[in-house]
Amino acid sequence: MAADTSAPVLTGPRLILAGFVLALTNFMVVLDTTIANVSVPHISGGLGVSPTQGTWVVTSYSVAEAICVPLTGWLVRRFGTIRVFMAAMIGFAVFSALCGLASSLGAMVAFRIGQGFCGGPLMPLTQTLLLTIFPPQKRAAAMGAWAMTTVTAPILGPILGGTISDNWSWPWIFYINLPIAIFCIVGVFTLLRKSETKTEIVPIDRFGLFLMVVWIAALQIMLDLGREHDWLGSSFIVGCAIVAAIGFVTFLIWELTAGNPIVDLRVFRHRGFTVAVTALAFSFGTFFASVVIIPQWLQSTMGYTASDAGYVTAFNGVLAVIFSPIVAKLSNKVDPRALVCFGIFWLGLTSVLRTFWFSGADFWILAAPQLVQGLGMPFFFIPLTIIALGAVNPEETASAAGVMSFLRTLAAAIGTSIGSTMWQNNAQTNRAELTNILNNGDQVIANAQQHGLSAEQGRGLIERVVEQESFALATNHLFAFAALIFFVSAAIIWLAPRPARPVDPAAAH
Repeated sequence: MAADTSAPVLTGPRLILAGFVLALTNFMVVLDTTIANVSVPHISGGLGVSPTQGTWVVTSYSVAEAICVPLTGWLVRRFGTIRVFMAAMIGFAVFSALCGLASSLGAMVAFRIGQGFCGGPLMPLTQTLLLTIFPPQKRAAAMGAWAMTTVTAPILGPILGGTISDNWSWPWIFYINLPIAIFCIVGVFTLLRKSETKTEIVPIDRFGLFLMVVWIAALQIMLDLGREHDWLGSSFIVGCAIVAAIGFVTFLIWELTAGNPIVDLRVFRHRGFTVAVTALAFSFGTFFASVVIIPQWLQSTMGYTASDAGYVTAFNGVLAVIFSPIVAKLSNKVDPRALVCFGIFWLGLTSVLRTFWFSGADFWILAAPQLVQGLGMPFFFIPLTIIALGAVNPEETASAAGVMSFLRTLAAAIGTSIGSTMWQNNAQTNRAELTNILNNGDQVIANAQQHGLSAEQGRGLIERVVEQESFALATNHLFAFAALIFFVSAAIIWLAPRPARPVDPAAAH
Protein backbone atom coordinates (compact mmCIF):
# COMPACT_ATOMS: atom_id res chain seq x y z
CA MET A 1 0.00 0.00 0.00
CA ALA A 2 1.39 3.37 -0.96
CA ALA A 3 1.40 6.31 1.36
CA ASP A 4 -1.35 8.87 1.01
CA THR A 5 0.58 12.00 0.22
CA SER A 6 -2.52 14.18 0.52
CA ALA A 7 -2.79 13.56 4.26
CA PRO A 8 -1.55 16.30 6.63
CA VAL A 9 2.11 15.90 7.60
CA LEU A 10 2.83 16.13 11.33
CA THR A 11 5.75 18.10 12.75
CA GLY A 12 7.72 18.40 15.95
CA PRO A 13 6.88 16.40 19.08
CA ARG A 14 3.56 15.20 17.62
CA LEU A 15 5.40 13.60 14.71
CA ILE A 16 7.91 11.91 17.00
CA LEU A 17 5.16 10.64 19.32
CA ALA A 18 3.09 9.35 16.39
CA GLY A 19 6.14 7.54 15.01
CA PHE A 20 6.77 6.00 18.43
CA VAL A 21 3.15 4.82 18.71
CA LEU A 22 3.26 3.16 15.28
CA ALA A 23 6.64 1.55 15.96
CA LEU A 24 5.35 0.27 19.32
CA THR A 25 2.29 -1.22 17.61
CA ASN A 26 4.48 -3.06 15.15
CA PHE A 27 6.72 -4.22 18.00
CA MET A 28 3.72 -5.66 19.88
CA VAL A 29 2.41 -7.56 16.85
CA VAL A 30 5.80 -9.03 15.94
CA LEU A 31 6.44 -9.85 19.61
CA ASP A 32 3.29 -11.98 19.67
CA THR A 33 4.64 -14.21 16.91
CA THR A 34 7.46 -15.44 19.19
CA ILE A 35 6.42 -14.76 22.79
CA ALA A 36 4.26 -17.89 22.94
CA ASN A 37 6.93 -20.22 21.51
CA VAL A 38 8.81 -20.84 24.76
CA SER A 39 5.53 -20.92 26.68
CA VAL A 40 4.00 -23.83 24.74
CA PRO A 41 4.84 -26.39 27.49
CA HIS A 42 3.29 -24.11 30.14
CA ILE A 43 0.19 -23.50 28.03
CA SER A 44 -0.12 -27.21 27.24
CA GLY A 45 0.09 -28.08 30.91
CA GLY A 46 -2.40 -25.40 31.87
CA LEU A 47 -4.92 -26.58 29.29
CA GLY A 48 -4.29 -30.29 29.92
CA VAL A 49 -3.09 -31.14 26.39
CA SER A 50 0.09 -32.56 24.86
CA PRO A 51 2.94 -30.27 23.75
CA THR A 52 2.20 -31.24 20.14
CA GLN A 53 -1.35 -29.96 20.54
CA GLY A 54 0.08 -26.91 22.28
CA THR A 55 1.80 -25.87 19.04
CA TRP A 56 -1.69 -25.14 17.65
CA VAL A 57 -1.45 -21.94 19.70
CA VAL A 58 1.34 -20.88 17.33
CA THR A 59 0.03 -22.28 14.05
CA SER A 60 -3.54 -21.00 14.47
CA TYR A 61 -2.29 -17.44 14.88
CA SER A 62 -0.07 -17.72 11.79
CA VAL A 63 -2.83 -19.21 9.62
CA ALA A 64 -5.31 -16.49 10.59
CA GLU A 65 -2.72 -13.80 9.97
CA ALA A 66 -1.90 -15.28 6.56
CA ILE A 67 -5.56 -15.26 5.53
CA CYS A 68 -6.14 -11.69 6.68
CA VAL A 69 -3.04 -10.08 5.15
CA PRO A 70 -4.37 -10.18 1.54
CA LEU A 71 -7.54 -8.42 2.74
CA THR A 72 -5.67 -5.41 4.13
CA GLY A 73 -5.62 -3.46 0.86
CA TRP A 74 -9.36 -3.91 0.29
CA LEU A 75 -10.18 -3.02 3.90
CA VAL A 76 -8.19 0.22 3.68
CA ARG A 77 -9.79 1.27 0.42
CA ARG A 78 -13.26 0.43 1.69
CA PHE A 79 -13.12 1.79 5.26
CA GLY A 80 -10.02 3.98 5.51
CA THR A 81 -6.57 3.40 7.01
CA ILE A 82 -7.23 4.86 10.47
CA ARG A 83 -10.59 3.11 10.91
CA VAL A 84 -9.12 -0.24 9.95
CA PHE A 85 -6.14 0.37 12.23
CA MET A 86 -8.35 1.27 15.18
CA ALA A 87 -10.68 -1.69 14.66
CA ALA A 88 -7.72 -4.08 14.32
CA MET A 89 -6.07 -2.73 17.48
CA ILE A 90 -9.28 -2.98 19.51
CA GLY A 91 -9.86 -6.52 18.25
CA PHE A 92 -6.27 -7.49 18.98
CA ALA A 93 -6.61 -6.26 22.56
CA VAL A 94 -9.94 -8.04 23.11
CA PHE A 95 -8.71 -11.35 21.74
CA SER A 96 -5.47 -11.04 23.72
CA ALA A 97 -7.53 -10.80 26.91
CA LEU A 98 -9.68 -13.77 25.84
CA CYS A 99 -6.55 -15.85 25.14
CA GLY A 100 -5.42 -15.28 28.71
CA LEU A 101 -8.85 -16.33 30.00
CA ALA A 102 -9.10 -19.47 27.82
CA SER A 103 -9.68 -22.67 29.81
CA SER A 104 -9.64 -25.20 26.95
CA LEU A 105 -7.62 -25.83 23.83
CA GLY A 106 -10.61 -25.19 21.58
CA ALA A 107 -11.22 -21.79 23.13
CA MET A 108 -7.54 -20.91 22.98
CA VAL A 109 -7.27 -21.80 19.28
CA ALA A 110 -10.46 -19.84 18.50
CA PHE A 111 -9.19 -16.75 20.33
CA ARG A 112 -5.72 -17.03 18.74
CA ILE A 113 -7.40 -17.14 15.33
CA GLY A 114 -9.25 -13.94 16.23
CA GLN A 115 -6.01 -12.39 17.42
CA GLY A 116 -4.29 -13.37 14.18
CA PHE A 117 -7.10 -11.91 12.05
CA CYS A 118 -6.79 -8.60 13.88
CA GLY A 119 -3.00 -8.61 14.02
CA GLY A 120 -2.54 -9.40 10.32
CA PRO A 121 -3.30 -5.88 8.98
CA LEU A 122 -1.40 -4.01 11.71
CA MET A 123 2.13 -4.62 10.44
CA PRO A 124 1.55 -3.27 6.90
CA LEU A 125 -0.68 -0.49 8.27
CA THR A 126 2.02 0.82 10.61
CA GLN A 127 4.43 0.94 7.68
CA THR A 128 1.88 2.73 5.49
CA LEU A 129 1.07 5.31 8.17
CA LEU A 130 4.75 6.03 8.82
CA LEU A 131 5.25 6.76 5.13
CA THR A 132 2.14 8.95 5.24
CA ILE A 133 2.97 11.17 8.21
CA PHE A 134 6.73 11.60 7.69
CA PRO A 135 8.02 13.99 5.02
CA PRO A 136 10.01 12.36 2.18
CA GLN A 137 13.40 13.38 3.55
CA LYS A 138 12.68 11.67 6.90
CA ARG A 139 11.00 8.50 5.65
CA ALA A 140 14.21 6.47 5.43
CA ALA A 141 14.97 7.17 9.10
CA ALA A 142 11.37 6.36 10.06
CA MET A 143 11.50 3.05 8.20
CA GLY A 144 14.84 2.29 9.83
CA ALA A 145 13.27 2.68 13.27
CA TRP A 146 10.29 0.59 12.13
CA ALA A 147 12.61 -2.13 10.86
CA MET A 148 14.50 -2.21 14.17
CA THR A 149 11.28 -3.03 16.03
CA THR A 150 10.72 -5.89 13.57
CA VAL A 151 14.21 -7.23 14.31
CA THR A 152 14.36 -6.67 18.07
CA ALA A 153 10.87 -7.98 18.94
CA PRO A 154 11.79 -11.63 18.09
CA ILE A 155 14.79 -11.28 20.43
CA LEU A 156 12.76 -10.07 23.39
CA GLY A 157 9.77 -12.34 22.68
CA PRO A 158 11.30 -15.61 23.93
CA ILE A 159 12.98 -13.90 26.89
CA LEU A 160 9.81 -12.12 27.93
CA GLY A 161 7.62 -15.19 27.35
CA GLY A 162 9.92 -17.42 29.40
CA THR A 163 10.30 -14.95 32.25
CA ILE A 164 6.55 -14.35 32.50
CA SER A 165 5.69 -18.06 32.34
CA ASP A 166 8.21 -18.98 35.03
CA ASN A 167 7.59 -16.11 37.43
CA TRP A 168 3.89 -15.35 36.99
CA SER A 169 1.72 -17.53 34.77
CA TRP A 170 1.32 -18.06 31.03
CA PRO A 171 -1.90 -15.97 30.64
CA TRP A 172 0.19 -12.87 31.31
CA ILE A 173 2.01 -13.28 27.98
CA PHE A 174 -1.32 -12.20 26.48
CA TYR A 175 -2.40 -9.73 29.17
CA ILE A 176 0.72 -7.57 28.67
CA ASN A 177 -0.69 -6.60 25.27
CA LEU A 178 -3.56 -4.73 26.89
CA PRO A 179 -1.81 -1.61 28.26
CA ILE A 180 0.29 -1.34 25.08
CA ALA A 181 -2.78 -1.68 22.87
CA ILE A 182 -4.75 0.91 24.88
CA PHE A 183 -1.86 3.37 24.71
CA CYS A 184 -1.53 2.88 20.93
CA ILE A 185 -5.29 3.16 20.35
CA VAL A 186 -5.46 6.46 22.24
CA GLY A 187 -2.29 7.70 20.56
CA VAL A 188 -3.47 6.97 17.02
CA PHE A 189 -6.92 8.42 17.64
CA THR A 190 -5.47 11.58 19.16
CA LEU A 191 -2.65 12.17 16.69
CA LEU A 192 -3.66 10.56 13.42
CA ARG A 193 -7.43 10.66 13.05
CA LYS A 194 -7.05 13.61 10.62
CA SER A 195 -4.78 11.47 8.45
CA GLU A 196 -7.70 9.25 7.44
CA THR A 197 -7.56 8.17 3.80
CA LYS A 198 -10.38 8.45 1.30
CA THR A 199 -12.77 5.51 1.00
CA GLU A 200 -14.48 4.04 -2.01
CA ILE A 201 -16.88 1.22 -2.76
CA VAL A 202 -14.71 -1.53 -4.19
CA PRO A 203 -15.69 -5.13 -4.98
CA ILE A 204 -14.16 -8.03 -3.09
CA ASP A 205 -13.49 -11.49 -4.41
CA ARG A 206 -15.87 -13.27 -2.03
CA PHE A 207 -15.64 -16.66 -3.72
CA GLY A 208 -11.85 -16.46 -3.86
CA LEU A 209 -11.77 -15.58 -0.16
CA PHE A 210 -14.07 -18.51 0.62
CA LEU A 211 -11.87 -20.92 -1.35
CA MET A 212 -8.72 -19.61 0.35
CA VAL A 213 -10.17 -20.09 3.84
CA VAL A 214 -11.43 -23.59 2.99
CA TRP A 215 -8.25 -25.06 1.53
CA ILE A 216 -5.91 -23.45 4.06
CA ALA A 217 -8.09 -24.55 7.00
CA ALA A 218 -8.40 -28.11 5.65
CA LEU A 219 -4.64 -28.35 5.05
CA GLN A 220 -3.75 -27.03 8.50
CA ILE A 221 -6.23 -29.31 10.26
CA MET A 222 -4.81 -32.27 8.34
CA LEU A 223 -1.24 -31.36 9.34
CA ASP A 224 -2.09 -30.64 12.98
CA LEU A 225 -4.34 -33.67 13.60
CA GLY A 226 -2.86 -36.19 11.18
CA ARG A 227 -0.39 -37.73 13.60
CA GLU A 228 -3.01 -38.27 16.30
CA HIS A 229 -5.50 -39.80 13.83
CA ASP A 230 -3.06 -42.18 12.07
CA TRP A 231 -2.94 -40.05 8.93
CA LEU A 232 -4.51 -41.86 5.96
CA GLY A 233 -5.89 -44.48 8.33
CA SER A 234 -8.47 -41.90 9.37
CA SER A 235 -11.37 -41.06 7.08
CA PHE A 236 -11.48 -37.59 8.64
CA ILE A 237 -7.86 -36.85 7.69
CA VAL A 238 -8.41 -38.27 4.20
CA GLY A 239 -11.44 -36.00 3.87
CA CYS A 240 -9.39 -32.98 4.91
CA ALA A 241 -6.70 -33.91 2.38
CA ILE A 242 -9.27 -34.19 -0.42
CA VAL A 243 -10.90 -30.88 0.51
CA ALA A 244 -7.50 -29.18 0.68
CA ALA A 245 -6.42 -30.56 -2.71
CA ILE A 246 -9.65 -29.75 -4.54
CA GLY A 247 -9.94 -26.38 -2.82
CA PHE A 248 -6.35 -25.45 -3.72
CA VAL A 249 -6.73 -26.36 -7.40
CA THR A 250 -10.06 -24.52 -7.62
CA PHE A 251 -8.52 -21.53 -5.85
CA LEU A 252 -5.66 -21.40 -8.37
CA ILE A 253 -8.02 -21.55 -11.36
CA TRP A 254 -10.37 -18.95 -9.92
CA GLU A 255 -7.68 -16.48 -8.86
CA LEU A 256 -5.91 -16.68 -12.23
CA THR A 257 -9.11 -15.86 -14.10
CA ALA A 258 -10.90 -13.49 -11.69
CA GLY A 259 -11.00 -9.82 -12.59
CA ASN A 260 -10.36 -8.67 -9.00
CA PRO A 261 -8.60 -11.59 -7.25
CA ILE A 262 -8.15 -11.72 -3.49
CA VAL A 263 -4.56 -12.90 -4.13
CA ASP A 264 -3.04 -11.78 -7.41
CA LEU A 265 -1.34 -14.99 -8.56
CA ARG A 266 -0.52 -13.47 -11.93
CA VAL A 267 2.69 -12.05 -10.46
CA PHE A 268 4.05 -15.61 -10.54
CA ARG A 269 4.54 -15.22 -14.30
CA HIS A 270 7.74 -13.36 -13.42
CA ARG A 271 10.50 -15.93 -12.95
CA GLY A 272 12.43 -13.81 -10.48
CA PHE A 273 9.41 -13.42 -8.22
CA THR A 274 8.54 -17.12 -8.37
CA VAL A 275 12.06 -18.24 -7.51
CA ALA A 276 12.40 -15.68 -4.70
CA VAL A 277 9.13 -16.56 -2.96
CA THR A 278 9.85 -20.29 -3.33
CA ALA A 279 13.17 -19.82 -1.54
CA LEU A 280 11.43 -17.59 1.00
CA ALA A 281 8.65 -20.06 1.76
CA PHE A 282 10.90 -23.08 2.24
CA SER A 283 13.58 -21.21 4.17
CA PHE A 284 11.27 -19.25 6.45
CA GLY A 285 9.03 -22.27 7.11
CA THR A 286 12.09 -24.28 8.12
CA PHE A 287 13.50 -21.46 10.24
CA PHE A 288 10.24 -20.79 12.08
CA ALA A 289 9.73 -24.50 12.82
CA SER A 290 13.11 -24.56 14.57
CA VAL A 291 12.17 -21.49 16.62
CA VAL A 292 9.14 -23.39 17.94
CA ILE A 293 10.73 -26.83 18.41
CA ILE A 294 13.98 -25.84 20.15
CA PRO A 295 12.26 -24.39 23.27
CA GLN A 296 10.03 -27.48 23.47
CA TRP A 297 13.04 -29.79 23.40
CA LEU A 298 14.93 -27.76 25.99
CA GLN A 299 12.00 -27.74 28.41
CA SER A 300 10.58 -31.22 27.85
CA THR A 301 13.75 -33.33 28.07
CA MET A 302 16.74 -31.08 28.82
CA GLY A 303 15.40 -29.71 32.09
CA TYR A 304 15.48 -26.04 31.06
CA THR A 305 13.08 -23.52 32.49
CA ALA A 306 11.06 -21.41 30.08
CA SER A 307 13.28 -18.43 30.93
CA ASP A 308 16.52 -20.26 30.11
CA ALA A 309 15.00 -21.68 26.93
CA GLY A 310 14.03 -18.13 26.00
CA TYR A 311 17.58 -16.90 26.45
CA VAL A 312 18.94 -19.68 24.23
CA THR A 313 16.38 -18.95 21.53
CA ALA A 314 16.76 -15.17 21.69
CA PHE A 315 20.44 -15.22 20.75
CA ASN A 316 19.55 -15.63 17.08
CA GLY A 317 18.52 -11.98 16.86
CA VAL A 318 21.64 -10.32 18.27
CA LEU A 319 23.77 -10.30 15.11
CA ALA A 320 20.66 -9.70 13.01
CA VAL A 321 20.27 -6.30 14.67
CA ILE A 322 23.92 -5.43 14.06
CA PHE A 323 24.08 -6.48 10.41
CA SER A 324 20.67 -5.27 9.18
CA PRO A 325 21.83 -1.71 8.32
CA ILE A 326 25.01 -3.10 6.74
CA VAL A 327 23.06 -5.44 4.48
CA ALA A 328 20.65 -2.64 3.52
CA LYS A 329 23.62 -0.64 2.18
CA LEU A 330 25.23 -3.64 0.48
CA SER A 331 21.98 -4.42 -1.34
CA ASN A 332 22.50 -1.38 -3.57
CA LYS A 333 26.10 -2.32 -4.42
CA VAL A 334 26.23 -6.14 -4.56
CA ASP A 335 24.21 -8.61 -6.59
CA PRO A 336 21.31 -9.39 -4.20
CA ARG A 337 21.34 -13.02 -5.36
CA ALA A 338 24.83 -13.41 -3.90
CA LEU A 339 23.67 -11.89 -0.61
CA VAL A 340 20.62 -14.17 -0.42
CA CYS A 341 22.69 -17.23 -1.32
CA PHE A 342 25.14 -16.41 1.46
CA GLY A 343 22.36 -15.74 3.98
CA ILE A 344 20.42 -18.96 3.35
CA PHE A 345 23.64 -21.02 3.07
CA TRP A 346 24.69 -19.59 6.43
CA LEU A 347 21.39 -20.74 7.94
CA GLY A 348 22.17 -24.20 6.57
CA LEU A 349 25.62 -24.19 8.18
CA THR A 350 24.17 -23.26 11.57
CA SER A 351 21.67 -26.11 11.17
CA VAL A 352 24.62 -28.45 10.62
CA LEU A 353 26.12 -27.19 13.88
CA ARG A 354 22.91 -28.22 15.65
CA THR A 355 23.24 -31.80 14.43
CA PHE A 356 26.07 -32.08 16.97
CA TRP A 357 23.85 -31.16 19.91
CA PHE A 358 23.57 -33.86 22.57
CA SER A 359 21.66 -34.47 25.77
CA GLY A 360 24.58 -33.34 27.95
CA ALA A 361 25.23 -30.09 26.08
CA ASP A 362 25.69 -27.00 28.23
CA PHE A 363 24.09 -23.60 27.71
CA TRP A 364 26.75 -22.15 25.41
CA ILE A 365 26.95 -25.22 23.19
CA LEU A 366 23.24 -24.71 22.56
CA ALA A 367 23.35 -20.91 22.36
CA ALA A 368 26.39 -20.58 20.05
CA PRO A 369 24.60 -21.77 16.85
CA GLN A 370 21.71 -19.46 17.73
CA LEU A 371 24.08 -16.51 18.01
CA VAL A 372 25.94 -17.10 14.74
CA GLN A 373 22.67 -17.81 12.92
CA GLY A 374 21.69 -14.18 13.35
CA LEU A 375 24.43 -13.13 10.93
CA GLY A 376 22.57 -14.78 8.04
CA MET A 377 19.09 -13.44 8.80
CA PRO A 378 19.38 -9.93 7.27
CA PHE A 379 21.27 -11.34 4.26
CA PHE A 380 18.26 -13.60 3.74
CA PHE A 381 15.30 -11.25 4.22
CA ILE A 382 16.25 -7.85 2.80
CA PRO A 383 17.92 -8.83 -0.53
CA LEU A 384 15.30 -11.52 -1.13
CA THR A 385 12.58 -8.88 -1.02
CA ILE A 386 14.56 -6.78 -3.49
CA ILE A 387 14.85 -9.72 -5.91
CA ALA A 388 11.14 -10.53 -5.68
CA LEU A 389 9.75 -7.00 -5.96
CA GLY A 390 12.36 -5.96 -8.51
CA ALA A 391 11.17 -8.72 -10.83
CA VAL A 392 7.57 -7.51 -11.16
CA ASN A 393 6.18 -4.47 -12.96
CA PRO A 394 6.06 -1.27 -10.86
CA GLU A 395 2.26 -1.30 -10.76
CA GLU A 396 2.35 -4.87 -9.41
CA THR A 397 4.62 -4.09 -6.45
CA ALA A 398 1.80 -3.86 -3.90
CA SER A 399 0.22 -7.13 -5.08
CA ALA A 400 3.59 -8.89 -5.09
CA ALA A 401 4.40 -7.66 -1.56
CA GLY A 402 1.02 -8.93 -0.36
CA VAL A 403 1.59 -12.35 -1.92
CA MET A 404 5.03 -12.55 -0.31
CA SER A 405 3.65 -11.71 3.12
CA PHE A 406 0.82 -14.22 2.67
CA LEU A 407 3.15 -17.08 1.69
CA ARG A 408 5.74 -16.26 4.35
CA THR A 409 3.16 -16.37 7.13
CA LEU A 410 1.48 -19.49 5.76
CA ALA A 411 4.85 -21.20 5.42
CA ALA A 412 5.52 -20.53 9.11
CA ALA A 413 2.35 -22.38 10.12
CA ILE A 414 2.84 -25.29 7.71
CA GLY A 415 6.54 -25.60 8.55
CA THR A 416 5.79 -25.71 12.28
CA SER A 417 3.16 -28.43 11.87
CA ILE A 418 5.35 -30.60 9.61
CA GLY A 419 8.46 -30.05 11.73
CA SER A 420 6.69 -30.91 14.99
CA THR A 421 5.23 -34.07 13.48
CA MET A 422 8.60 -35.19 12.07
CA TRP A 423 10.28 -34.48 15.40
CA GLN A 424 7.75 -36.44 17.47
CA ASN A 425 7.66 -39.38 15.02
CA ASN A 426 11.44 -39.55 14.86
CA ALA A 427 11.65 -39.52 18.65
CA GLN A 428 9.24 -42.47 18.84
CA THR A 429 11.30 -44.41 16.29
CA ASN A 430 14.52 -43.64 18.15
CA ARG A 431 12.91 -44.70 21.41
CA ALA A 432 11.96 -48.10 20.00
CA GLU A 433 15.44 -48.62 18.56
CA LEU A 434 17.20 -47.57 21.76
CA THR A 435 14.98 -49.84 23.84
CA ASN A 436 15.88 -52.80 21.64
CA ILE A 437 19.63 -52.26 22.00
CA LEU A 438 19.58 -51.33 25.68
CA ASN A 439 22.30 -53.26 27.52
CA ASN A 440 22.50 -54.27 31.17
CA GLY A 441 19.16 -52.76 32.12
CA ASP A 442 18.84 -55.16 35.07
CA GLN A 443 22.29 -54.14 36.28
CA VAL A 444 21.31 -50.47 36.19
CA ILE A 445 18.21 -51.21 38.29
CA ALA A 446 20.33 -53.23 40.74
CA ASN A 447 22.83 -50.36 41.06
CA ALA A 448 19.98 -47.95 41.64
CA GLN A 449 18.63 -50.17 44.44
CA GLN A 450 22.07 -50.22 46.03
CA HIS A 451 21.93 -46.44 46.18
CA GLY A 452 18.61 -46.43 47.97
CA LEU A 453 16.19 -46.32 45.04
CA SER A 454 13.36 -48.77 44.45
CA ALA A 455 13.19 -51.04 41.41
CA GLU A 456 10.40 -48.87 40.06
CA GLN A 457 12.54 -45.78 40.46
CA GLY A 458 15.40 -47.55 38.70
CA ARG A 459 13.14 -48.37 35.75
CA GLY A 460 12.00 -44.74 35.74
CA LEU A 461 15.64 -43.65 35.57
CA ILE A 462 16.20 -45.83 32.50
CA GLU A 463 12.98 -44.54 30.96
CA ARG A 464 14.14 -40.98 31.48
CA VAL A 465 17.53 -41.61 29.85
CA VAL A 466 15.98 -43.35 26.85
CA GLU A 467 13.46 -40.52 26.36
CA GLN A 468 16.16 -37.87 26.65
CA GLU A 469 18.41 -39.56 24.10
CA SER A 470 15.59 -40.31 21.68
CA PHE A 471 14.57 -36.65 21.52
CA ALA A 472 18.19 -35.50 21.25
CA LEU A 473 18.65 -37.77 18.23
CA ALA A 474 15.34 -36.60 16.77
CA THR A 475 16.54 -33.00 17.09
CA ASN A 476 19.79 -33.90 15.30
CA HIS A 477 17.90 -35.57 12.46
CA LEU A 478 15.48 -32.67 12.14
CA PHE A 479 18.28 -30.15 11.73
CA ALA A 480 20.08 -32.37 9.24
CA PHE A 481 16.93 -32.24 7.12
CA ALA A 482 16.64 -28.49 7.73
CA ALA A 483 20.21 -27.98 6.52
CA LEU A 484 19.37 -29.81 3.29
CA ILE A 485 16.37 -27.52 2.69
CA PHE A 486 18.48 -24.43 3.31
CA PHE A 487 21.25 -25.56 0.96
CA VAL A 488 18.78 -26.31 -1.85
CA SER A 489 17.05 -22.95 -1.31
CA ALA A 490 20.42 -21.17 -1.43
CA ALA A 491 21.18 -22.82 -4.76
CA ILE A 492 17.86 -22.17 -6.49
CA ILE A 493 18.04 -18.42 -5.90
CA TRP A 494 20.47 -18.27 -8.83
CA LEU A 495 17.60 -19.30 -11.12
CA ALA A 496 16.22 -15.78 -10.63
CA PRO A 497 17.49 -13.03 -12.92
CA ARG A 498 19.21 -10.05 -11.39
CA PRO A 499 16.57 -7.36 -10.55
CA ALA A 500 15.94 -5.14 -13.55
CA ARG A 501 14.95 -2.12 -11.47
CA PRO A 502 15.72 -0.68 -8.04
CA VAL A 503 13.29 -1.26 -5.17
CA ASP A 504 12.24 1.32 -2.60
CA PRO A 505 14.21 0.64 0.61
CA ALA A 506 10.94 0.86 2.54
CA ALA A 507 9.60 -2.11 0.59
CA ALA A 508 12.72 -4.09 1.41
CA HIS A 509 12.06 -3.63 5.11
